[in-house]
Amino acid sequence: MTLETLPIGQRARIVAVDWERIAPEDGKRLRALGIDEGARIAIAHRGVLGGRDPIALMIGRMTVALRRAHAEAMTVEHL
Repeated sequence: MTLETLPIGQRARIVAVDWERIAPEDGKRLRALGIDEGARIAIAHRGVLGGRDPIALMIGRMTVALRRAHAEAMTVEHL
């Protein structure tokens, strides 16, 4: 399952990221925030307009806004 399809509130772990689908500068920022393989995350909220961007991602005690296109490049497993 991809991060984009993860239900709100469900805890998960990122098992793979297709970095080829993410621009290098965006990938660098995501890694700096700890969004990489092995990270434990949950979806806090999704945008309500158009493409449901952005996605509010909880990682540790942070909440980070993430583009839906980036979330589609991440494979997760339920915890």
